[in-house]
Amino acid sequence: MSTDTLIADRLEIADLFTRFARLLDEERVKDLDTVFTDDVAVHSPRGGELRGIDKVLGFMRQAEVEGQHTQHTTTDLLVDVDGDQATASANSIVYYYRDGQAPHFTGGLRQYYTAVRTPAGWRIREVRIMPAWTREN
Repeated sequence: MSTDTLIADRLEIADLFTRFARLLDEERVKDLDTVFTDDVAVHSPRGGELRGIDKVLGFMRQAEVEGQHTQHTTTDLLVDVDGDQATASANSIVYYYRDGQAPHFTGGLRQYYTAVRTPAGWRIREVRIMPAWTREN
């Protein structure tokens, strides 16, 4: 694999983290197929183990809290590309707030992803979300 291809793949995979966070923050869960494969597996304390994009979408719609918004920040991204598959990890801080108010809850997360190259570009096939800490503000 050429250096240019490796760099392009790493950038596209890094963009998946940002696109997923923005999708959540902008409450566009209907666009999950732009970041996940159809057979995605999501492991998180809130949802347990969810398999398939329809299950993930259903859970996310059910978990919405009216008037509550989020702001995700992602740091310390590491990406390892191996052909058409990659692993990635990052730390994330999520702020939960209501319009015009300071956050009422904040959480630090560790995220572990498996991404695959698809005809539509890189997509997340599996994600493990693990809380590191929480704080009620």
